[in-house]
Amino acid sequence: MASFDSEPALFLPFIPKTVLSPVIAVAVVALAAVWLSPGGVAWALSRAPRSIRGPPGIVLALAGTAAHRVLAGLARVLDAARLMAFSVGFTRFIVSSHPDTAKEILNSSAFADRPIKESAYELLFHRAMGFAPFGEYWRNLRRISATHLFSPRRISAFGEHRQAIGAQMVGEIRALMGTDGVVEVKRVLHFGSLNNVMMSVFGKRFDFGKGEGLELEGLVKEGYELLGVFNWSDHLPLLGWMDLQGVRKRCRGLVGRVNVFVGKIIEEHRRRRIDRDVVNQDGDFVDVLLHLEEEEKLSDSDMVAVLWEMIFRGTDTVAILLEWIMARMVLHPDIQSKAQSEMDAVVGNSRLVSDSDIPDLPYLRSIVKESLRMHPPGPLLSWARLAIHDVHIGNHFIPAGTTAMVNMWAITHDERIWANPNEFQPERFMAEDVSILGSDLRLAPFGSGRRVCPGKSLGLATVHLWLAQLLQSFKWVPSDGGVDLSECLKMSLEMKSPLVCRALPR
Repeated sequence: MASFDSEPALFLPFIPKTVLSPVIAVAVVALAAVWLSPGGVAWALSRAPRSIRGPPGIVLALAGTAAHRVLAGLARVLDAARLMAFSVGFTRFIVSSHPDTAKEILNSSAFADRPIKESAYELLFHRAMGFAPFGEYWRNLRRISATHLFSPRRISAFGEHRQAIGAQMVGEIRALMGTDGVVEVKRVLHFGSLNNVMMSVFGKRFDFGKGEGLELEGLVKEGYELLGVFNWSDHLPLLGWMDLQGVRKRCRGLVGRVNVFVGKIIEEHRRRRIDRDVVNQDGDFVDVLLHLEEEEKLSDSDMVAVLWEMIFRGTDTVAILLEWIMARMVLHPDIQSKAQSEMDAVVGNSRLVSDSDIPDLPYLRSIVKESLRMHPPGPLLSWARLAIHDVHIGNHFIPAGTTAMVNMWAITHDERIWANPNEFQPERFMAEDVSILGSDLRLAPFGSGRRVCPGKSLGLATVHLWLAQLLQSFKWVPSDGGVDLSECLKMSLEMKSPLVCRALPR
């Protein structure tokens, strides 16, 4: 009997041996052509002309913790800052590292949707504002949040609450200095930020060391991990049914617990409204949704999704940004001292800083802008959009179903756009008043266009006030371990090594 090695035709019985070698050769050439095509495999298999520069093969950067830097480097090498194509599995991507094409993408009606990752879908976020498809349902959610949660009146109404949370964090820092001699800044900021959101959304504070608070912290932590994890099933459909990374299983387990937890709070609010026999539009966000549920046709699952998203979008972004700012204050004592001198001149020593003082503290606001430029919390992944129909960006044809990204980190670190981009210089924003709310794509940390972050004004109000309270109360100096500015991109751009420093009373 002939061996398998001597009879390759046993595997391909319908192909004569004389033809087999040319067939293999053609197949190898075809596969190589697909693999080496500009933009990689997914673009080679599409009907789009090869007009966009991009790396061949499959880019693995999104699975790492420095995707923004890797893609910026590729765009620089390929001279493709305005637009670069690449592939992740069978998903087509384009990424812009230039303000002009970034604005074209983010303000185009063709990119009105977001790609929905499996984790976001399983965690119900396709029914919340961040991932809901553009249309009537999304517009209703946007209008509700703009009117009832993020309006100037609501932001002002919660000013005393924000100030109380900030004062509580100052007390915790003072206590930690007394017991430990150092402060892990992110931990204090995380729990303060979480309670701030809880009060706005649920109308109550939690003790995160026990009971409901401990359960809530566990839910938030696991959800944050699942939304931030790179899932190959999103890009290789054949792997989807296998759930090799266990994302689907974990999401389904988590969403059941979230439904119970948030559903219980919704029912508590319903009973409270019945007992009071009043209609209250000025309470927390649960009260607002219950008041609107009939006219807006919101189901309980819709409300759970909306409320759960509010918690995720509003918690760690503030804490992460403030940790970066405080790291910069420790590293740049001259800048810290200048901000404190400005505050002393405006506020004095006889009272605590408040929201009303922030407009008179331009240098403090410049510190926040410069921190957003150097360390944008969402440098890449949170910017993803989905082409809902064929469109042109410049002269380039982009087929429907393409995922578009903006590398804001690359834009804010481009020496052609910013002078000395790797230097921390808040003074640059004293010389030029650059808007950070989405109109100027040189620095748009909250996005732009239809999908701009609806909570940007609330987030900035919180960061400005808490930074002012921290700088008014303490002089921030390094601990023995120093400050490590290494980055780690998860759902947001975090410090790889948590900031541990000393806070000396002023």
